[in-house]
Amino acid sequence: MDKPWLKNYEQGVPASLSYPETSIWGLLAPSFREYAGNKALTMTLRYLPLGLKIGVSMTYRQLEDRVNRLATALAGMGVKKGDRVAIQTPNSPGGVIGFLAATRIGAIVVNTNPIYTPREMRHQFQDSGAETIIIWNELYPKLQEIYDETNIKNVVVYNLNDFMGWPFAGLVKSAREKEGGWVDVPEGNGVYQMTSLMASNPPHPPEVTIDPNDVALFQYTGGTTGVPKAAMLSHRNLVANILQCQAWLTDLTPGQEKFMGAIPFFHVFGMTVAMLLGLKSAGEVFVVPNPRDISFVMEQISREGCTVYPGVPAMYIGIINHPDVGKYNLHSIKACISGAAPLPVEVQKRFEELTGGHLREGYGLTEAAPVTHANPIRGESRAGSIGLPFPDVEARIVSLEPDAEGKRQVLPVGEAGELAIRGPQVMVGYWNKPEETKVTKDEEGWLYTGDIAKMDEDGYFYIVDRKKDLIIASGYNIVPREVEEVLFEHPKVLEAVVAGVPHEKRGETVKAYVVLKEGEQATAEEIIEFCKQNLAPYKVPKLVEFRSELPKSMVGKFLRRVLVEEEKQKLAARQQAEE
Repeated sequence: MDKPWLKNYEQGVPASLSYPETSIWGLLAPSFREYAGNKALTMTLRYLPLGLKIGVSMTYRQLEDRVNRLATALAGMGVKKGDRVAIQTPNSPGGVIGFLAATRIGAIVVNTNPIYTPREMRHQFQDSGAETIIIWNELYPKLQEIYDETNIKNVVVYNLNDFMGWPFAGLVKSAREKEGGWVDVPEGNGVYQMTSLMASNPPHPPEVTIDPNDVALFQYTGGTTGVPKAAMLSHRNLVANILQCQAWLTDLTPGQEKFMGAIPFFHVFGMTVAMLLGLKSAGEVFVVPNPRDISFVMEQISREGCTVYPGVPAMYIGIINHPDVGKYNLHSIKACISGAAPLPVEVQKRFEELTGGHLREGYGLTEAAPVTHANPIRGESRAGSIGLPFPDVEARIVSLEPDAEGKRQVLPVGEAGELAIRGPQVMVGYWNKPEETKVTKDEEGWLYTGDIAKMDEDGYFYIVDRKKDLIIASGYNIVPREVEEVLFEHPKVLEAVVAGVPHEKRGETVKAYVVLKEGEQATAEEIIEFCKQNLAPYKVPKLVEFRSELPKSMVGKFLRRVLVEEEKQKLAARQQAEE
């Protein structure tokens, strides 16, 4: 296959990698062995005078000991290879330990969003068949609501103050009690405290033979069709993507990097690029439970000298527009890969000016473990591009619909179509959904992403938009991202999302949802006039709604579908009132 992107790889990035026949634990083992005394995880909750801080740090030696003790305990409960273990915690040492302990003995992790409602938890636990859960104590009441409707038998409780010494453990508990969050969870009847299990079990888990093709993770996603389902990612998939990411970041120094772990680890991007890549690099991973506290994230970067900061655009937007950003020294940042949503060009430029580091847009999806493309860190980064395919990733643009023979035609350079990818990180398939697997992944291993994209002659790819997000107004196809890029250039705009809303004559019309920067004022006419100067008339928003905030996922991804659903509900209410 022709790969024009290879000639644009920066020096040091190979066209192909060698992938060991090993498990996730086997890949990470050298870090634990060679850097045992180095710090592995640090979770700081608050800084105090005299250089003190409330939180917890553990070395690679301590982390390995705790992983092995919990793995022994899980095996003692009857957890065996292939069993599902749900993990539902905010970013925390307990969540990391739980992930490693479960995969250490061949169990399958079911990553679970901590802000899920009991109804969402019930669906995920029933669908996955999870019988064991590692859960944050403050989420336990939600589990109790649906416990009898699931197969869960074992509950391992992690508390935010676990692994903290006196007096900090007590201070954290008291603070959470005052905030109304703390929940005391008694042991018994299948409920265990994580620290109690570690105290009562030796660090000698059973030896389990794990094939690289064994499934390691159920990562739930709407996928390309919008139906919640579990992408099955194998040890091979995750090992491959960790190594691909490591190869792309050419100047990672083993044992010396400091990873800012603010992006949630229950999200596949945070799990792979912050948590697992951080550990593979024998780095210190700074675990941040609340990524929305931008000032505290900046304080940690400044105090601790974080060097790698994977994130989503909302995180970088929050930093560049923070009123106190000038108080923090952010120049330790070397590299950031932005994923999960388009990175506005203006945000990239401003962030790089502030930090002196390299912020690069990348691309991936849950079904690919997740990263498949990124702009070169120190090579040429092209505005609006998701960059080049990773080593060993094949990518092509195909027709949106199959031809008469049921095949997708490969499209020429510059023409927009659906992005299809193939590589060692592409999922095994969807759990218990063979028909949907066939629609998304063909017999030759090509994964159809559901994203409309194009490739230039140098192998740089550009996402036009999601197939389902295109706005069709009066027969014109309008790409939300193109309009959003213009809105972000407006000096008063902090955040913006564009969506197609129902219109009786045009079918759909373009609506912009805008958050203004603090202290700024603007009118809809002003925003529309700015767009008229930069866009063809049919692309210009006809409606502008100012908001104090926009709906976002826990990861910080703008939820366009929530806005569209709101508009549909408003329309239905108006129609009902007229009747």
